[in-house]
Amino acid sequence: MAKQLSKKKIPVDERLIFALDSPNHLTAKRLVAHLRDEVYVYRVGAELCLTDGYLELVDWLRRQGKRVFCDLKFFDIPESIGRAVHQLAQRGVEFATVHGNNAVLDAAAQEKGKLKLLAVTAPTCLDRAEAESPDATRSLEDLALARARSALKLGFDGIFSAGLEAEKIYPELEDRLLVVYPDLALVGEPLGQKEKRPMSLERAFSNGADYVVLGRRIKNAQDPRVAAEDIQNDIEELFQKQRRTFKAHIT
Repeated sequence: MAKQLSKKKIPVDERLIFALDSPNHLTAKRLVAHLRDEVYVYRVGAELCLTDGYLELVDWLRRQGKRVFCDLKFFDIPESIGRAVHQLAQRGVEFATVHGNNAVLDAAAQEKGKLKLLAVTAPTCLDRAEAESPDATRSLEDLALARARSALKLGFDGIFSAGLEAEKIYPELEDRLLVVYPDLALVGEPLGQKEKRPMSLERAFSNGADYVVLGRRIKNAQDPRVAAEDIQNDIEELFQKQRRTFKAHIT
């Protein structure tokens, strides 16, 4: 486990990324308006991509002063990926995900501009039994670490990696890559079909996360804004606790 929380210069209230999964962009906008200043970073993924107004929603979020994470997990031949990343980089998006071999990652990195690219290591729907089945060539952790090393070498900014794998990645790569935990399923809440590896918020950050993506815990709450505020308070308390511990250690 990481000895301490992320030391990267990221505002504490931007470490939460809300998964804006909605059936259409109008519903998504209403939810964003309700959340107000409790959420600053939004992940817009495949569900919204297949509705009318995806790019208009991306531009609208930016006009609201929000940071946008386009989680489309680009996966195609290198030439196509390069062109897609180039197009997205023109829109002022903060993060985007790419999934593929070194040739694909390299093509994406060549076109990213100021866009922060995250390499997908192992999807949250993949569990240990599947990764370590007889036809698998390496463990879940080894697969994630190998992909993280490639991402760093090829000029990526970070990785999109589930918490249990990032625990092994962090000691080697630490401050050289951003670590974003995808679709974090918190311990104690019902798991969806996508997530098979739940953990606590505290453990996620202790394992090396710079950002965590949360969806259901906020969206399905009686009042999403209150739920987001509670999570933001929990994250702030974690990082304040680290600062208090550090000060006590040096006095």
